[in-house]
Amino acid sequence: MKPRPGGTARARVVPVRVAPTRHNGRMADPLPVPTLPLRWTRDDRSPEVVVRTSTRRRKTATAFWEEGRIVVVLPARVALANRDELIDWLVRRTLAKRPGATSSDDDLAERAAALADRYVDGVRPTAIRWVTNQDKRWGSCSTDSGEIRLSHRLQAVPGWVLDAAIVHELAHLVHPDHSPRFHALADRYPRQREASVFLEGYSLGLRAST
Repeated sequence: MKPRPGGTARARVVPVRVAPTRHNGRMADPLPVPTLPLRWTRDDRSPEVVVRTSTRRRKTATAFWEEGRIVVVLPARVALANRDELIDWLVRRTLAKRPGATSSDDDLAERAAALADRYVDGVRPTAIRWVTNQDKRWGSCSTDSGEIRLSHRLQAVPGWVLDAAIVHELAHLVHPDHSPRFHALADRYPRQREASVFLEGYSLGLRAST
């Protein structure tokens, strides 16, 4: 960050919207809005940051891009004294990544865990990874091994479309079919059907370009 002419550079405080999560019909304790100037704030184009708590998360915290904003997910038990610093570090790390990109398997696992906690009752795959041999489907879930594989073609789609695909496969860990119960679970992700329409058009475009 370069200092302004005739003065020193200062961070701009961006409002952080707090979104406590619901667990078993009860709301997790809300997080206070960080009060310290956050070092990751740069200019008026800084993204919105949404902080969510999860009673399912015991130790790990994560942050990821979602629809042009940064979502931070913290264990509900994180001490108040540590939250500002943890949020600051997670946001700065996430800003270094291109919005919508989840290029590594580790990033994918973090994203899947956050989505599972929010939409699929905290279910966990044994592994989730990118593969390059799935050209006819977007993802697959092995109910025997609990492993999820996602087509590398999804690395180019918007983040909300990728999230829909992940939730779809996570739901298969609970319901290994396409029954009404499966769709009810997968459709907890609010843009699931919209993502299906997007992927149909995206698939047509990919075929037309080959």
